[in-house]
Amino acid sequence: MTAMITSSPVTGQDPLFDALVAEHSRAMLAYVESVINDHHLAEDIVQETLIRAWRHAGVLDAARGSVRGWLLTVARNLAIDRIRSASARHESVGTDHRPEPLTGQVHPDHADQVVAVQITDELLRHLSAEHRDVIRYTCLNGLTARETALALGIPVGTVKSRRHYALSVLRRKVAA
Repeated sequence: MTAMITSSPVTGQDPLFDALVAEHSRAMLAYVESVINDHHLAEDIVQETLIRAWRHAGVLDAARGSVRGWLLTVARNLAIDRIRSASARHESVGTDHRPEPLTGQVHPDHADQVVAVQITDELLRHLSAEHRDVIRYTCLNGLTARETALALGIPVGTVKSRRHYALSVLRRKVAA
């Protein structure tokens, strides 16, 4: 697998890759470890994810979506593949003291969260900067109109008006 790599990003020859590792590797490791409950296997999966990111650097464009979202989706898919292959061989992945999920409890799929963030970002691009700020503060961060007004340095009535018009635009975009 490493035979295809012409220069090692670990040696500092690729500053973009080094930045990618510095910014996202800890979050990926924590996420994958929570999925498979095995630190060493999680490290292997994170390494494989970073190698794939390096090989497919063209798809890692913040304008096309969340880089971290792409990385976590790839890592999750690799972890699931590892779990499934171990299951097919009747092996166990992770430790034996993994807590059992509660009966009837549904765990949300991380991919759904990634898609939701991408859809939200796309919708917010249809708003002006002023309307987008108000929506971020009030709807996404849960601040009141008064708190948003203080944060943005504008009157409360302006916050309410911008929220109203921004939500109208978003409703039309979602309905279309």
